[in-house]
Amino acid sequence: MAFFTVVRDLLRYNREFLIGFVFLSIVIIYSLLSFFSPVDPLDTYVVWPDIAPSAEHWFGTTSRGQDLFWRLSLAFRNTLVFGIMVSGMSRVISITVGLVSGYVGGLTDRILMIINDVFVTLPIFPLLLVIYFIVGNALNTYTLAIMMALLGWPFDARLIRSITLGLRHREFTRHAVFSGMSARKIMFEEHLPYVMPIVLTTAMANMLWAIGFEVTLAVLGFTNLSIPTIGTVIYWANNHSSMMVGHWWWIVFPVVGLVIMFLGLYLVAVSINEYIDPRSRLRRMGN
Repeated sequence: MAFFTVVRDLLRYNREFLIGFVFLSIVIIYSLLSFFSPVDPLDTYVVWPDIAPSAEHWFGTTSRGQDLFWRLSLAFRNTLVFGIMVSGMSRVISITVGLVSGYVGGLTDRILMIINDVFVTLPIFPLLLVIYFIVGNALNTYTLAIMMALLGWPFDARLIRSITLGLRHREFTRHAVFSGMSARKIMFEEHLPYVMPIVLTTAMANMLWAIGFEVTLAVLGFTNLSIPTIGTVIYWANNHSSMMVGHWWWIVFPVVGLVIMFLGLYLVAVSINEYIDPRSRLRRMGN
């Protein structure tokens, strides 16, 4: 119920959240339409190629004989799932490392922060390119999601650690220790609720980061191009020189959809971050 109360307050008092929520809703609904596609979006040459947008083909068709509306719907679904997978897995790592490091402290804290700093300094993009050249097409959406989740946690883990360091000396923590509560229960039952707002905000930012990387790699051709994502749709459009031959819809619709999704995620993340600050929340609600 608390979650729905927060969403209700944000929708009522925060215009940025409302816009972001509408944008994300459009993207999610469009992605879910892929389950009702009348044709298999993976098949090629199922419709006449290079048809401009019309009543029959809303987004036109590609040079590969695919209905772009349905192809792009599946691409958005795969891209969203990819972002959620990366964000979800990296949240598990960052929460665990941050809570353990901040609460246990001592040698454990130093070791975990050394590992954290090593991951912070890794050059992510060149590393992903090296992995692609090693595994080739085996670097599919799920493999790439795991790789990026293993690389996308350190900044957020340090942030969670800083919050946990303060919680460790709070009165309720001392009471929990004196009552015999285990360290695991203190971290994940007492401290975790205090870091969840930060976790939610960083999850949105992590999705933006992951999707941006996936699109970049796919547009450059460094991923499994047979899997429809926003990046691979743009790759095939460039591969067929769609803009040069006047097939603008093959580029415009994926890019516009990507911008809408990025704006939605960004506005929702910023709004939630503002809601976490009581002074900003009360000032906005007072207006």
